[in-house]
Amino acid sequence: MSRVSRGTFSTGRYRWVIVVVGFIINLCLGAIYSYSVFRKPLEKLWTITSTESGLPYMAFLAAFAFVMPFAGSFIDRYGPRLTLILGSVLVTVGWIFASYSNDIYTLTLLYGVVGGAGTGTTYCVPITTAAKWFPDKSGTAIGLTVLGFGLSPLVTAPAISALIEMVGPLKTFFYLGIIILMVLVAFSFLLRFPQQELGSSSLNEGMPEKQIELGASAMLRKKSFYALWIGYAIACFSGFMAVGISAPFGIEVVKISQTEASIAVSVFAIFNGLGRPFFGMLTDRLRPRLVAVLSFCMILAASLSLYLFSEGNPIVFYVGFALLWLNLGGWITLAPTTTKMFFGAKNYGKNYGIVITADGVGALLGPLSSGWLRDTTGTYLSVFPLVAALAVVGAITMLFGLKRGD
Repeated sequence: MSRVSRGTFSTGRYRWVIVVVGFIINLCLGAIYSYSVFRKPLEKLWTITSTESGLPYMAFLAAFAFVMPFAGSFIDRYGPRLTLILGSVLVTVGWIFASYSNDIYTLTLLYGVVGGAGTGTTYCVPITTAAKWFPDKSGTAIGLTVLGFGLSPLVTAPAISALIEMVGPLKTFFYLGIIILMVLVAFSFLLRFPQQELGSSSLNEGMPEKQIELGASAMLRKKSFYALWIGYAIACFSGFMAVGISAPFGIEVVKISQTEASIAVSVFAIFNGLGRPFFGMLTDRLRPRLVAVLSFCMILAASLSLYLFSEGNPIVFYVGFALLWLNLGGWITLAPTTTKMFFGAKNYGKNYGIVITADGVGALLGPLSSGWLRDTTGTYLSVFPLVAALAVVGAITMLFGLKRGD
């Protein structure tokens, strides 16, 4: 076997190691989806309201999204290993020092802002690395990588609950910070970008000869960027709104028990996780525009069904919310894959860092809007006409705006 063929063979296998490593990293980072487990213990510890107990989560999501453009530039310049270590240190500082908080506002600063910034820095690493290793199957690779983030609550929520029972909520932050640091730093040594001398040309089989490569400034002049950003923001708005109201909607509108609502959320989390590789494979086979339009059609059908038929109807509740969680997970794969397909892999880290700010906008406005609508109208049903209208806007935007090269 020649030197080139040996390199090609090892490169083809090693890129799947990148996917596994990315999955494990995201499994740790996805502990943010289990933050709700902390809320009641913190409310009891500090005698605070439910609104106050949600402040660290909101700050975390904001810091997570808006640090990404800077993290993307960093990874393009310094590579995945150093970026992952830097992000891991920030995550650990946020979690460990959060354990010494005396009030919810200190926790918001440390866990929310510092920990969120660290997670945003770290999150872009496995996605960017997988995209560069899989020019031919980027949707599938990214979907499998971020699957860990979606499935994380199935592992981390029970673990966090058990730790809170044993040592209390604050010390739980400390122990999780140590565990996350050890895992992330250990796996950082396995991450690297592909090298041409290792035969990475074989990874480009089946790709078009002329690959578009745009920098951030050129991307921002493209109509397709704004279409993608708007679609991503609408999908995250709808998805995070659904995540935030799934349990109370089931209890108040569908009239299921607290236990049944908790089980439902666990089931929905599985759909959120599976939506990532599912939409990734679809995007590899179909044009991103078609997948995006299909997604908004599903969101429209789910929201109208929930608005019209969900009262006292568990079947509509389960199917409708499963579709909304599925599509949230799907867009978390569809958006980065489309970024790579439309704007190239060379500046992918920085470009996707800009695109993912749409995730931050949706993550903030979705839960805020659902709470305001519930307080104003007295029912969570009022959420879904808005979601349906936004789905129509999203579908039209995708149909006419999401075109490669525009």
